[in-house]
Amino acid sequence: MLLRYDMIKVSAPASLTACRCCLSQNLFCFLPMGLHSPANMFMRPTDATVPQPAFPLDLTACLDCGMIQVADQIPAGSFGHHLELPCRSAATQADVEGLADTLVQRAMSGLIVDVGCGDGLMLAAANRRGARTLGVDPASGIATLAQGRGAQVVEACFTPEIADRIVAEHGQAAVVSAVNTFDHVGDLHAFMEAVGRLLCSEGTFLIEVPWAAKILEGGQFDSLCHERVSNLSLLAVKKLVNLFGMDVVDVERLAVHGGSMRVYIQRMILGTRPTDAVFDMLSEEREAGLTDRQSWVEFAERADAVRDRLLRMIDRLRDEGLSVAGYGAPARGNTLLTYSGLGSDRVDFLVDRNPLKQGLLCPGTLIPVKPPAAIEEERPDVLLLLAQTPLDEIIEDQKAFVARGGRFIIPLPEPVLI
Repeated sequence: MLLRYDMIKVSAPASLTACRCCLSQNLFCFLPMGLHSPANMFMRPTDATVPQPAFPLDLTACLDCGMIQVADQIPAGSFGHHLELPCRSAATQADVEGLADTLVQRAMSGLIVDVGCGDGLMLAAANRRGARTLGVDPASGIATLAQGRGAQVVEACFTPEIADRIVAEHGQAAVVSAVNTFDHVGDLHAFMEAVGRLLCSEGTFLIEVPWAAKILEGGQFDSLCHERVSNLSLLAVKKLVNLFGMDVVDVERLAVHGGSMRVYIQRMILGTRPTDAVFDMLSEEREAGLTDRQSWVEFAERADAVRDRLLRMIDRLRDEGLSVAGYGAPARGNTLLTYSGLGSDRVDFLVDRNPLKQGLLCPGTLIPVKPPAAIEEERPDVLLLLAQTPLDEIIEDQKAFVARGGRFIIPLPEPVLI
């Protein structure tokens, strides 16, 4: 990879000593991935020679609840360059509308608080349905986008103190949602305390996160980064919320992000019986081996094999005189690039629809990010697929690229050139 280690400022993280969910110390660091810069810390080209912070990225499994977590909690100030926006494929747009319907129905005219509201697309959808909503998000630039959609947003990290402030100003929430947010939280116990203060006695706490069982099944080693510190199992969620007088009452399986779960949580005092879907998923997790040390040993072996095959594939293509670019610049794509040793000497550029990333360099690898039009302007021969957009949508979007013989590399679960 092009990046030199003398251009990286290595900082010491605070290492994990207990599971972030169940507090068990039965932890297994199964995949040390080396030094990584925060995956959303994109750089200006003028800063390319400035030392960039980097931290160990060590994937750890709790062998008591099956939660996958990054062992090293890095300083909160390292996330000041947050540029991530939700994927806006046709499939995810439909998911947003469906989620808004679900939240509005459960709220029954009560307040909906969406923690990690991002650009406010879901809040806007709920508002169109007549809901009373409030967003919480610490990223001021992205919160501004949400406000531009008519959403009311508290620009802050979600803490017990912020929950108290919301209750004082708006009353308790009928629904608290955390969609692809819960997995970014370092202190899950403080988060749960905040939920407990904000949620009304009969309310619902809903989380949507990538499902650890799908991470294990698909060998998705790219799914974690320093910003996304956790991949949760349902067992881990259940153990965590039980500590706060709540329980999992229902769960849905989703196709997004390689396989996710939408979990519904209520206070135990309500006596709601969990659905069969909850028991089925817990049983499936046991059978998948989420708490089995050997499962994670084999996961690490697969990750190493994928890294090596991907690197050889791209080197072979370049030896044949073909140029390689990347489609998408998500956080997980940066994890994949760094772990695989793919820098700007192997991948010429990435394209991404997020205007906040265009014109910048990827963290660690220094690969430039350009608008999608660069595919036609620079005409690469091969696109490495890093985005979570469904393949059929990408092929439809890139008709001209396909028509001139362009090919795609799908890196996971096994590198394939199509």
